[in-house]
Amino acid sequence: MNKIIITIFALALTGIFLAFFAFEGVQPEKVLSISNHTNKQQIQADVNVPVTAVNKITDFENKAPVKILFGGDMMFDRYIRQSNESRGYDYAVRDMKELFDANDCVVANLEGPVTDNDSVSIGSEFGSPDNYKFTFDKAVVQILNDNNFCVVNIGNNHIGNFGAEGIAQTKEFVSAGGVQYFGDAGTENKQRYFIQDFNGVKIAFVNYNQFTKNALAHTLEDIKKVKNEGGFIVVYTHWGEEYKTTFRKNEQDIAHHFIDAGADVIIGSHPHVVQESEIYKGKTIYYSLGNFVFDQYFSEETKKGLLVEATFDSNDDAITFAEHDIQLTPSGNTLLIR
Repeated sequence: MNKIIITIFALALTGIFLAFFAFEGVQPEKVLSISNHTNKQQIQADVNVPVTAVNKITDFENKAPVKILFGGDMMFDRYIRQSNESRGYDYAVRDMKELFDANDCVVANLEGPVTDNDSVSIGSEFGSPDNYKFTFDKAVVQILNDNNFCVVNIGNNHIGNFGAEGIAQTKEFVSAGGVQYFGDAGTENKQRYFIQDFNGVKIAFVNYNQFTKNALAHTLEDIKKVKNEGGFIVVYTHWGEEYKTTFRKNEQDIAHHFIDAGADVIIGSHPHVVQESEIYKGKTIYYSLGNFVFDQYFSEETKKGLLVEATFDSNDDAITFAEHDIQLTPSGNTLLIR
């Protein structure tokens, strides 16, 4: 009996001894693979790496949330241009400087081209074709850069006011001035979308411009492309009916289609008035932010706008929103109300 006990004890000690050396050795026995899907760290055991690798895993550093301020339509010609030339080109946005700087980036719709052409809308008769033909001075780009605009949308119905040459000049002047662009401008465009990496947090900016051919197909194609890059997807739209404070069923159907395709948030422009927002499948849709910088003072609705501060938190794969009301004044500037 004693011999049996001693034998069992000896075998147990041998097993512990061998297990100890197998654990400390270099023979591959287990593998750890780390998967990062929407920044939720998951550790899965497989079977080909030393289990001692577990001891080398450290806590992942959380990525700081990114704050993007979204605005609506910006038009720097006509009366706005006259006002800026006499008061300084920063006059139109001077009151909002502190809010701009509190964000990582400001994004809005550049409602017209930046060219070296003279203005034809200044002094034109209200309602005449020239009254709606815009071109912005190159000085505008510097103001955008100074006020933390990192990227602007150029996919709208006025970007082609000075033809293909005006679009080409816009891209050249904006890029040279340190501001990026995106948007379906209706011409051959190698940069319909733009992806910005904010200290490890990727945000893709995609445009839908209802005034271009194959607009829906282009946007869905671009959403599919940027999905492969990871990160958040913002679809900035130029759509809807002007001066209507309610969106149409058509825009709603398109918005839902974009979200079903992978968009995380939709920001709308073009109606020149603020429209409702809604949440669809947990994603927020702002159908129109209204005017941002514009000289449309003929109604209370066109003199009001909305700025949306979106906080992108990749650690929780979440976006939260804060809204700021703005007021466009007849002197040519925009005031932050709250």
